[in-house]
Amino acid sequence: MGSIRASNIKRIAQEIVEESPDEFSKDFHANREVLKTKADFTSKKTLNSVAGYVTRYILKKESRKKKEMEEYGTVTTEVT
Repeated sequence: MGSIRASNIKRIAQEIVEESPDEFSKDFHANREVLKTKADFTSKKTLNSVAGYVTRYILKKESRKKKEMEEYGTVTTEVT
């Protein structure tokens, strides 16, 4: 079973990722270090929860993007 995260953790993570999506990756530890510089967390538990959700959020976005590419195919049109 998965864990259910609080809505404030999800909101914080999504806002931070939308501000700078290129800085985050699929690696929890790298995301944790980026978050330390981006925001001031009052507790280690909150930092880890947000970092975990950021990692999960990035994986979910990539999965959706991959699924859309498979469904619709890549349509490239070049204008000469």
